[in-house]
Amino acid sequence: MADRARDPEALEREIERTREELGRTVDALADRLNPKTAARRGVERMKEEAGQVAAAIGAVSGPKEFGEPNRGRRTAALVVGVGVAISVTAVVLWRRKRR
Repeated sequence: MADRARDPEALEREIERTREELGRTVDALADRLNPKTAARRGVERMKEEAGQVAAAIGAVSGPKEFGEPNRGRRTAALVVGVGVAISVTAVVLWRRKRR
């Protein structure tokens, strides 16, 4: 009777599974630590936050009144300004962290 723990074929299969899992883990870590991927995640997060800020500004400013035709443009400009400020801050912090 062969002990399954000592079976060479079973050991080889287990080693191969472990290698595959380790390879996937290393690939995931490399992707997570890649500067381009990190920057892309940061930009996506900033866009989400800018959208939330825009929604909050829209909720605070209330519905568009008849006497204010440029409110939409002002809100859009404000959102873009906030997005730019957040992006610049993120880049500055990222550069400081690299040093």
